[in-house]
Amino acid sequence: MNKKIKTAAVDSLFRAILTLKTEEECYAFFEDVCTVNELLSFAQRYEVAMMLREGKTYLEIAEKTGASTATISRVNRSLNFGNDGYDMTFKRLKENGDPISSDPV
Repeated sequence: MNKKIKTAAVDSLFRAILTLKTEEECYAFFEDVCTVNELLSFAQRYEVAMMLREGKTYLEIAEKTGASTATISRVNRSLNFGNDGYDMTFKRLKENGDPISSDPV
């Protein structure tokens, strides 16, 4: 965990997020907390991570998501040398029977 982000305010934010129970609640909360561009950037990075785990190339990912190669590289670095946050969520979604694919179902 990055000690720079470990603050009381971040702890409080994460506790608030953990109270959300539905996608609708998530939409309401995150639309209030984030700008549209911030939220779309989060979603784009998550989609990039899924595509990297599926073995897609940088070119395929850039074409589908519009992400820059710098963003793709940053996400790839997180997947390979980060705190395993992406993989933890992928695993849990799979365990819950949720589709884990960058392709819409």
